[in-house]
Amino acid sequence: MINLPLLPILIPLLSAVLLMFFPKRIKAQRVISMIGITGTIIAAIVLAAEVKANGIQTVNLGSWPAPYGIPLVSDMLSVLLVLTSSILTFFVVWYAMIYMDESYERFFFYIGVMFLLTGINGAFTTGDIFNLFVFFEVFLIASYLLIVLGGKSGQLRESIKYLLINVISSALFVTAVAYLYSVVGTLNMADVSQRIDELGSPGIITVIAIFFLIVFGLKGAIFPLYFWLPGSYSAPPIPILALFGALLTKVGVYSILRTYTLFFYHDQGFTHQILGVLALLSIVVGAIGAIAYRDVKTIIIYNIVIAVGVILYGVSAMTPAALEGAVFYLLHDMVIKAALFLLVGVMMAIAGASHLDKMGGMIRDYPRIGWTYLIAAFALAGIPPLSGFVGKLLIVQGGFETGDMVGPLIILLSSLLVLYSAMKIFMNGFWGTPKEYHGAKAHLANRLWVPAAGLVLIAIAYGVGSEAVYPFIQMAVEPLIDPAIYIEAVLKE
Repeated sequence: MINLPLLPILIPLLSAVLLMFFPKRIKAQRVISMIGITGTIIAAIVLAAEVKANGIQTVNLGSWPAPYGIPLVSDMLSVLLVLTSSILTFFVVWYAMIYMDESYERFFFYIGVMFLLTGINGAFTTGDIFNLFVFFEVFLIASYLLIVLGGKSGQLRESIKYLLINVISSALFVTAVAYLYSVVGTLNMADVSQRIDELGSPGIITVIAIFFLIVFGLKGAIFPLYFWLPGSYSAPPIPILALFGALLTKVGVYSILRTYTLFFYHDQGFTHQILGVLALLSIVVGAIGAIAYRDVKTIIIYNIVIAVGVILYGVSAMTPAALEGAVFYLLHDMVIKAALFLLVGVMMAIAGASHLDKMGGMIRDYPRIGWTYLIAAFALAGIPPLSGFVGKLLIVQGGFETGDMVGPLIILLSSLLVLYSAMKIFMNGFWGTPKEYHGAKAHLANRLWVPAAGLVLIAIAYGVGSEAVYPFIQMAVEPLIDPAIYIEAVLKE
């Protein structure tokens, strides 16, 4: 069991390599991908059970002792994110096998997805700040392939913007790591935390903290660094958009959550205040975008920005309740965003367009899809007892505990705007005057509904069963509240 944290990284990596031997055999690629993702899910479940029973699991690659080796660290937060990412990828690939034309699948779609999953799981698991950058690059390179899949003019235009933004942010990332290393002399994240604690709170640490916030904020689409998100994410096909929307920004959010609770928790008066203000501004601009547009993809994309703001406000509050809410809401948002993108993809398949003016009355012919979307919309807005409610409640509670009244009020008001934006899709797309649809994929609508409904069921179970999930959330938050738990597990002899 000692190498268990490696498996959720190695299984998709080896699957991606194996797929390279069957570049044009679509059925073989589908089978290998699904087997690889299923194996990753099983490994993540076993790893979660091991962490629950025996605490944080660590592996030092090459058997070099900490802090000299490269550590992989699976605490409960890491494991829950790896498990959620793998489950989401399973449902999205299932959906893609129905939705995507073979012309798309032949251009290395499955290889790109498996490398994407490798990078994401690696980013969630690594205990080395430089290797966090390495895993970022792994999934970003895979995303460069996926975002241009199909080669349409709009994709190519937006992919250039996406590529430039990520190249710049990667350069900033390396620079931030170099500054950090010049001050503390180590890259092991637990050792970095220990050495910053020994240094106290010199001004350079605050500068580095803001530097990391810019880097991860650009990748996580926090205000004002979200400008690239709506156009870039609306370009690729729906299955790829679902993966990007559910996973990629969340790695940036996780990185802020990890570094701001492990590295930069000593002098919270400045750094966490800035984080809190930017988080609330993200909620505001996201809500404005979500209610202003009538394109179904764009509405859900702006809801990503809102969710990023809600989660990071919880991180900025730094109370146990707020951090529990941030983790709970992070997992919820990954599931529900993937489900919603898949559902609006079904709507687009029926209508042959993504604008609400081209839709109406779909519930007459597709009632299952309509009611499933309505439940997902309620979950997104945080209507009890669905999954969005518990996380927001804890974050609001944490905000009040810090004495802040404005932040919790903005989060509560944003829930109404999120509900309005999601219901706008329901009322204009599923309700209203029925229209004649001639979408090229309309005949696939009921088959596409199945994997989307599977994700909605997971979201329902997550909310209704929150009492059963809560001990895992508490265990995930313990090292965030007390970094000594993480440090001891990684640096133990």
